[in-house]
Amino acid sequence: MVHAADGRVVWDNDSYDFLGADVPETAHPSLWRQSRLVSMQGLFEVRQGIYQVRGLDLSNITFVEGEAGVIVIDPLISTETAAAALALYREHRGDRRVTAVIYTHSHIDHFGGVKGVITQEEVDSGAVPVVAPAGFVEHAVAENVYAGTAMSRRAGYMYGATLERGPAGQVGAGLGQTTSTGSVTLIEPTLEITTTGQEEVLDGVRIVFQMAPGSEAPAEMHFYFPDLRALCLAENATHTLHNLLTLRGALVRDPRAWAGYLTEVIDLFGDEAEVAFASHHWPTWGTDRIVEFLSLQRDLYAYLHDQTLRMLNKGLVGSEIAEQMELPPALEAAWHTHGYYGSVSHNVKAIYQRYMGWYDGNPAHLWQHPPVEAAVRYVGFMGGADAVVAKARASYDAGDLRWVAEVLSHVVFAEPAHAEARALLADTFEQLGFGSENGTWRSVYLSGATELRHGSFGTPAGTGSEDMMAALTPEMFFDALAIRVDGPRAWDERLTIDVRITDTGAYHRLLLANGVLTYSPKERPEPADATIRLPRRALALLASGTADPGALAAAGVEITGDASVLARLLALLEEPDPDFAIVTPS
Repeated sequence: MVHAADGRVVWDNDSYDFLGADVPETAHPSLWRQSRLVSMQGLFEVRQGIYQVRGLDLSNITFVEGEAGVIVIDPLISTETAAAALALYREHRGDRRVTAVIYTHSHIDHFGGVKGVITQEEVDSGAVPVVAPAGFVEHAVAENVYAGTAMSRRAGYMYGATLERGPAGQVGAGLGQTTSTGSVTLIEPTLEITTTGQEEVLDGVRIVFQMAPGSEAPAEMHFYFPDLRALCLAENATHTLHNLLTLRGALVRDPRAWAGYLTEVIDLFGDEAEVAFASHHWPTWGTDRIVEFLSLQRDLYAYLHDQTLRMLNKGLVGSEIAEQMELPPALEAAWHTHGYYGSVSHNVKAIYQRYMGWYDGNPAHLWQHPPVEAAVRYVGFMGGADAVVAKARASYDAGDLRWVAEVLSHVVFAEPAHAEARALLADTFEQLGFGSENGTWRSVYLSGATELRHGSFGTPAGTGSEDMMAALTPEMFFDALAIRVDGPRAWDERLTIDVRITDTGAYHRLLLANGVLTYSPKERPEPADATIRLPRRALALLASGTADPGALAAAGVEITGDASVLARLLALLEEPDPDFAIVTPS
C-alpha cells in the first residue's frame, strides 16, 4: 500500500488478493487469469543488470544498472508509487543513485512519477539527463491539457479507479490493474531521440534507438541494449491486444505503422535479442520466442487494419465490420493477442473512424437529433417509458442485454428520474461487465451501473498538474486558453495583449475578436491594449485564472497599459467540468 503525504492511499495492490481464489460466475475466466498475472507485485530480474518493479502502478518501472548508478525507464504515474518502486529496488540492489531517466513515450503512466526518482535541480545541473523521443513534450502536454478534463473523467470509467475491488467489482484493466491517484509531475527531456539508429551512452551503457511515432503513442520509441542483448518495446508489444482508440478518448492510432515498426524491430534486433521487455506485463526470453511473439503481435495489428479496409471498401460500416471480424486461428490461439485492454470490436471501429470519419454515408445518420431529443422521440414512438421498461425486462430475461442497454438508455435520457429504468439499466450494465473478457469494458459497464445507482463519482485522478501546465510552450498555452473562451459571451469583445517571455525572448500578440482568441509572433506597429512581461513558468499562473496583482507580481509578471484587459480576458474563460454526466443527461 502506498500513501500520499496527506495519508490518503494512492495505490493498494493488496486489494486484489481475492484474485487468488477460483474464478467466480461474475468474471470472465480469461480476464481473471490475466488480472491474476498482472497483479503480481515485486522486484523482478529481467536479466543481470536489468530489473523491473511490477504491480506498483498501471505500468512497469525498469532499472538498468550502469557504471555509477542506475538508469530509470518510465517512472510510473505518481511520484509516490515511483518513489516506492525505487526504494524497493534499492532495498535489494543497493543505494544506487539515479544517473538517467528515459521516457519511452508520451502517455502519463510513463512519466508522471518522475519527481519520485529525481529532482528538477538534478536535471538543471546536468547531473541527470532525461531522454525522450522527438515530440514528447508537445504530445504529453497536449493530450493532458487540451482535452484532459474529458479524458480524465472518462478514464475514471475505463480504469474503474473508484469501483470496489472484488469478484463483482473491478478486477483489473488488462494492461495493468488500475491507475494510481498520487501526484503527477513532469520534467522536460534534455536529450531528444530523433532518428532510428541513433546511439547514446548513458552511465556507460550503450543504447541504440528505434523511432516509432504514431504507433501506440504519437511520440514513442523502442531501444536495444547491445551489450546486454535486451530489447525494450515500450508499449507496442505487450501481452494483450492494445487500443487503437482508447475508451477514454485519444487520437486514433495507426495500426499499419504500428505493424511496420514491429517488422522493423525484428529486422533490426531480432537476430540478437535474448530478452524483450515492455512497460507493461512481463518479459519474453529467448531469441526464437521473441521473434515469434513480435511476429504475432505484428500480424495482429496488420490483420485488423487490412481486413477492416477490405470490408469498408465493400460498403460495410464500422459496427458491421466489428461484428464480422474474426481473428485467424493462429492469432486467436495466443494468449497475448486477446482483447484484455483493447478489443477487436472497438479497434475495428477506430480504424473505420481513422479512414472514414464519424459519418457512415447513410443520409439518415447525417443530421440526427442529439441524445435527449432523440430519446424523447424514441420513447414516445415506443409507447411511453413504462411500456419500454416492460418490454426491456422481457428482453433482459431473454438475455438480449445489448438491446436492453440501448433502449433503456433512451428511457433514462428521456426521463432521468424513472427509477425502474435506471435500476434495470444498472443491472444490465452489470451483467455485460461480468461477461466481458476486456478489463476496460468491464470497468466501463460497472462504472455506469455504479453512477446510475449512487450518482456521479467525478474524476478520480486529474492530469492537469502544475508541472504539466509549466511545460506548455507559449503557443500551446495560448491554444489552451483559446479552447476555454466562452465564444457567445465573447462575441462583442475585442482586445489585444502583447506577451513577452522574459527568459526566452519570445513575443506574441494575442487578439480576441469574434469570440476567437488568436496569436501571432509578428511585431505590430500599433500598440496593444496591454503588455504582459513574464517568465515562461509564470504562464501556469495565468492559466489558473488569477488576475490578483500581488500574486502576479510575486511570480514576476509585469503588466503595462490597460491592466483591466487581462481581467476582461480571464473573465471570458470557462472552467471545464470534471464531473459531467455520462450515463444520464447533462
